[in-house]
Amino acid sequence: MSVKLRLLRKGRKSQPFYYIVAADSRAPRDGRFIERVGSYNPNTNPATIELDVDRSVQWMQNGAQPTDTVRAILSYKGVLYKHHLVKGALKGAFPEEEVDVRFNKWLEEKSGKIQSKRDKLSEASASQLKERLEQEAKVREAKAAAILAKNSPLAEEVANAEVSEEAAESTEDAPETTENTEEPAAE
Repeated sequence: MSVKLRLLRKGRKSQPFYYIVAADSRAPRDGRFIERVGSYNPNTNPATIELDVDRSVQWMQNGAQPTDTVRAILSYKGVLYKHHLVKGALKGAFPEEEVDVRFNKWLEEKSGKIQSKRDKLSEASASQLKERLEQEAKVREAKAAAILAKNSPLAEEVANAEVSEEAAESTEDAPETTENTEEPAAE
C-alpha cells in the first residue's frame, strides 16, 4: 500500500477549504484517509496553513509521497527542510540536537518574512482606505458648496433678476411680432 500526503477538499462551492491528509493512493480524493496532519485555507491572504510538522516528517520518513501542491505547502512550512535535517543527523553529518536548533532558526526567519508581508498588506489597505476617504471628502465638499451657492440669498436675487430680464425681453418681442403681422394685412 503506497501512502500519499494530499489535499482533501472541504468547504462550499467557490469557497474551498482543504485538509492535508495521509491517505492510500488508491482511495478517492475526498474519500477515506489514514490521518489528518493539517489544514490549508487558500481564501485568506496570505493563505492560512496549520500543520503538524512532526507528524508530517514522520510520514515522510515512513515513505509517504506528497503531491505537488502538498509538497509546495510542506516546503513553505519547513517540513521538507526538517526531513532533510533529520536524514543528515541519521547519517552522522551533525548531532541530533542540532536539528531542532537549525529548524527553529529557519522558522524564526520564515515567520519574520510572513509578518512583514502581513504588515505590508495591512499598510496598503490602510493607505487605500485613506485615499478613498479623502476623495469622498472632496466630493462631499464640492456638493456642499454647490448646495450653498444654490441656496444663498445672493443666488436667489441673481436668479430673480435673470427671470425678470427674460420676462422683459419676451414682452418687447411680443409687440414687434404683432406689428409685423399687421403690416402685411394693410397692404
